[in-house]
This record gives sequence, C-alpha cells and structure tokens, in this order.
Amino acid sequence: MNQAPNRASIETLCVNTIRTLAMDAVEKAKSGHPGAPMGMAPIAHALYASLLRHNPKNPGWADRDRFVLSAGHASMLLYAMLHLTGYDVSLDDIKNFRQWGSKTPGHPEYKHTPGVETTTGPLGQGFANAVGMAMAERSLATRFNRPGHAVCGHYTYVLAGDGCMQEGITSEAASLAGHLGLSRLIVFYDDNEVTIEGSTDIAFTEDVAKRFEAYGWQVLDVADGRDTGAIVRAAAEALEDKDRPSLIIVHTKIACGAPKMEGSCEAHGAPLGAAEIKAAKEAMGWPLAPDFHVPDEVRAFYRQCAEKGAALEAEWKTRLAAYAKAHPELAAEFEKTLAGRLPAGWDQDIPVFPPDKALATRAASGKVLNAIAARVHSLMGGSADLAPSNNTLITGGGDFQKLFYGNRNIRFGVREHAMGAILSGMALHGGARPFGGTFLVFADYMRPAIRVAALMGLPVIYVFTHDSVAVGEDGPTHQPVEHVLSLRIIPNLLVLRPMDANETAAAWKLAMESVSRPVALILSRQNLPVIDRSNAAPASRLEKGAYVLRETRPGQAPQVILIGTGAEVHAALAAADKLGEKGVAARVVSMPSWELFEEAGKEYQDEVLPPSVEKRVVVEAGRTIGWERYAGVKGRIVGIDRFGASAPGNIVLEKLGISAESVLKAALELLR
Repeated sequence: MNQAPNRASIETLCVNTIRTLAMDAVEKAKSGHPGAPMGMAPIAHALYASLLRHNPKNPGWADRDRFVLSAGHASMLLYAMLHLTGYDVSLDDIKNFRQWGSKTPGHPEYKHTPGVETTTGPLGQGFANAVGMAMAERSLATRFNRPGHAVCGHYTYVLAGDGCMQEGITSEAASLAGHLGLSRLIVFYDDNEVTIEGSTDIAFTEDVAKRFEAYGWQVLDVADGRDTGAIVRAAAEALEDKDRPSLIIVHTKIACGAPKMEGSCEAHGAPLGAAEIKAAKEAMGWPLAPDFHVPDEVRAFYRQCAEKGAALEAEWKTRLAAYAKAHPELAAEFEKTLAGRLPAGWDQDIPVFPPDKALATRAASGKVLNAIAARVHSLMGGSADLAPSNNTLITGGGDFQKLFYGNRNIRFGVREHAMGAILSGMALHGGARPFGGTFLVFADYMRPAIRVAALMGLPVIYVFTHDSVAVGEDGPTHQPVEHVLSLRIIPNLLVLRPMDANETAAAWKLAMESVSRPVALILSRQNLPVIDRSNAAPASRLEKGAYVLRETRPGQAPQVILIGTGAEVHAALAAADKLGEKGVAARVVSMPSWELFEEAGKEYQDEVLPPSVEKRVVVEAGRTIGWERYAGVKGRIVGIDRFGASAPGNIVLEKLGISAESVLKAALELLR
C-alpha cells in the first residue's frame, strides 16, 4: 500500500516539477531562459504554496497579494506556477511557450496571461512597478480602512535577479521605497552570481546588502537557495517588520540540478540540450518520458492553493460586507475607486479661461489639475523634483510620506525613470489615478517606463512642460527638439500638445477619460495668448486631434492651409491674419494630436485637410520628420532640425525661424 509522501518529499517533487517544466518548455521552443527558473524554483514554490494570498480562480481579487517577476526572462518559472496552482494556464499553453498567439510569451505580459500582474523583461522595471503597487496599497488602506474594518491590507512580493540589481531604476525605486517605509514590500533577490557574460564579479562587486541597508531596508539572508523552509522563515521575519521594506537575499545556483551546466552562464539564455536534460532528470529520479511530466501528488498538493485562495477571498468578502454595513458611503466610494470610475460631475469645475491675458499652458494645466483633483480623490501624483515648475502640486493634498500615506502629492525626487515605472505600478494596482511631471527633455530618462506603460495600455498621465527651445537660457541640454516626435512614434501613447489654456483644459478632460492608454501632455513654459473662441472652433474639438480653428475668408475654399501645434499655432494665426490682409483665403488648423486625427477617419481628415488644397505650411518648434504626411508633397514645414542655443526663449525662436514671418514667407512662396 502506497503511503502519502511526507512534506519534505512533496516539496522536492514540486520544486523538481517546476524545474523540469522550465527545461522542457525552453527545449521545445528552442529558445528561452532555463537557468533562472531552475535556480529560483524553491523561492517560487515557497511563495505560491506558503506566502501569497491569492485566488487562482479570481486573479483580479482586489485584496490579493501581488507578485512581480522583475527578472522577466525567467518567465517559465511564473508560467509553471500559474499552471500548477490552478490559473487558466494549461499544460498545452506551457508546451506552446514563446509561440505565436500563446498565453506564454517569452516575457510575462499584463492582460495576456491570467495571473501576470505586470509586463516585465526590461530589468528593474518590475521592481519599480512593485514599489508603485505598494504605494497604492498604502494609499487605499489609509483612505478606507477603519478600526475593526480592514478591507485593504495585502503585500507586494518581488523576485529580482542580479541584472535587476545592476539597473539604475532599481536603485532609484529602492531609495524611495526605503524613504517611504513601505513595509508591505518584500523583495527576494536571486543572487546566483551569473549574468550572460559570465560571473557577476567581472562588473558587479558591490555589497548589495549594505546598499539596501543604507536605503532603509531590512536585509535578510538565506544561505542555501534550495532550502524552502529557510526561505519561508526569512519571509516570516520580513512580515514582522512594520517599518521597512525587506530584501531577502537568496543564494542560488543557476540551472540548479543540471549536472554540467549548474552555475554556468551558458545556462542563462539558451536551451540546455537533450543530453543535459536527460542527465538532470536522471539525477532527480525523474521519468525521461513523457516530457512536461507533472506527478499526481504535485497536482493534488497545489490544488490546495486554489481551495485556500477561494476561502481567503470569501473571508475578505465577509469583512467587506460588514464594512459596507458599518460605513456604507465609504464602501460605495471604495468600490468605485477600485473600479476606476470617475464620479458624477467630476469635470464640472474645470475652468474656462477668458481671452484677456496670456497664460502658459503649464500654468493652465495646474489650475485644471486642481479643479479635477477636488472631485476625483483617487487622482494622485507629483513630479521628479520639479513640481513648482511643472505645476503638479495638488493644493491641500499633503505630501505622501511615511505614516502619511493618505496624502496625494508624491515627492519622487530626481528619479524620472523610477517615477515612470512607479506610476505604472500604481495604475496596475488599481484605486489610484496617477500622474507624474517633469521637463519634456527628461522624458528620455523615463522612456522605457513610458513604452512599457503603452504596451500594457495603462491610464497614466504624464505632464511634460518646457516643451521647446522657448525654454531659453538653459540652453540646448534643456531644449527638446526631437522629443515630441520620439513620443509620437510609441504605439498606443496618446500625445496632446495644446495651443492655449482652453485646449489644455480639453486635453486634461480627454486624458482623464482615457482608460486604455497613457497620455502625454506637452505644455509650454512661456505664456501664450488665450484664443477668443467667439469666432473660432471650440477647444473641445481637440478630441478629433485636429480641427479648423479659423478661416480668413469664411465660406470660401482655402487657398492655403496653415497647420500648427502647441505654441506655434499662434504663429500660424498671425501669419493667417497677414494673408487675409492680402486677400488670401487661409485656413488655420490646430493639430494637438496626430494619434486622434488618424483615428478620426478619412472622411473627417479630408474635411479638415481637403486633398484638393495642396498648398500647406506646417509649423512646429521641433524636428520636421513625420510632418510630411500632413504637409503633402507640395507643402512646406517650418521646424527645427538642429539643437537649440542658450539665449532668451523669444530670441532662440526668432533665430531658428519659428515665427509668424517664417510661416508667412513659406505660404507666399507656395502661392506664387
């Protein structure tokens, strides 16, 4: 009669199942990263079997613990755990690893695979996402928990590797997390001392433990990464620390269990090969056939995760019901906040700016932000140490700091890259509508985070001010010329460059209503006239991406079309006035968004830019590349295809040809 296996033997079976699934999947795909999943298998087992509060049958349970695989190349580790613990990831999905249309892509993708909390792969991004998740959890808990009624109180776990630790974004995010005392953030550091090129000591000899201690983290150490009991005990100690985030350094061997390749850099990013897999399975006492073998005992053991998860969620729902009975209004707001729904009348206080004085669009943005924030309490964010310049402070919102997690102004410090990824983590978590600001030129520092946010379709708002060479005296290092274009070419990123205060208000409204992609607001440093809309199209037409702002001879077909965006629309308007004085029928088109205009459809596009009108002039204080699609083959583009210079902003614009005179000259040349 077979006896039930003891706990130790079950853990060995489970860990070896994870390892063999990773080996087999990478081998079948003929590509992938087997070494890290094999070394990290005991950590993953400890997490999913003993630590995580999660429900595989409801991956979106609001109060679940979050798990982020920052070392995203070890994706087979995550897919194995999702399959074994009962998520909607089948063994056939595992067999289809890294293939077209599969649920198991080469790196984990949010919304693509059930149970994947964030898209990871660029190292360190997941680490910073997790900091954002932990911040969102603390915000919600502080806002909504009441004595005797805790409806939010979960943890965020991370599995990071040596590569993550070397990336600057990790340092930025870890520094902020330590400052904020995010005690519900626990990071396992898979310290296998191997990267693609060889041993980490060829480039990485720092003391990571001391670095994180200096950041204000609790640091724990597990000497033997195969010891699941030691891993669980270290996690238990981390859970006891209520003042600091925790880093658990786990010393592992890459490709653990592979006789020849264990500890070798060759096991990082390539299949082990049939012979090595055979030797590894023989050493484990594992059947050589079939591949992708999962013992019945392992399935039975992990089935408990789904049962335990269902019970945990049911218990939470009971607490939530008691909370709703005791605090009905708070409970209703909690539910709306988690769902990301905007409250009724959220936009009714957005100001309408009178055309009586000039106003920088960054200043208008600050006013609109505060009008919205007064009604949308989930709106929170800040700036990378530029809040007074970016106008991103919420008046009366208080600073989000340790023990003051209910406040809404986040001081990110000079950490643009981490800020971008933290904003994504907050959006991923839910319950926060995040925004972050910096100068447009520093969008370069956070570009990887923006790209991944666009890939995930996250409703993050980026406030980029000081949008052109009009920055002036700070010179070319701070004058963006290529940045608007570089943002426009990111798929699924909505770029809005408003021309005045009222277009800025319309842009903010559109950004708040965007739920499936991030939005970049491109705003001026310099004051801009507020257009008198009594004889012009309303600013709300911005939602179409481009619209006819003014005709010099209404009712007459235009002889020339002047297209502008942002501050340069005013140059187009001034040039149009001069053309009107000469009897020319000129049309001025404001085009704050390429993306929206492309989505508006050909019929609308032809209405705004009639194909029969080939004489067109485009003006923008940036690179001219790309504007050909709207200028047409016979049009002219007034732009800047060089770096700027240090001088007062109006002088730089004049010297570089961004002026009404330049637009007028180009138009007259076309009309000859």
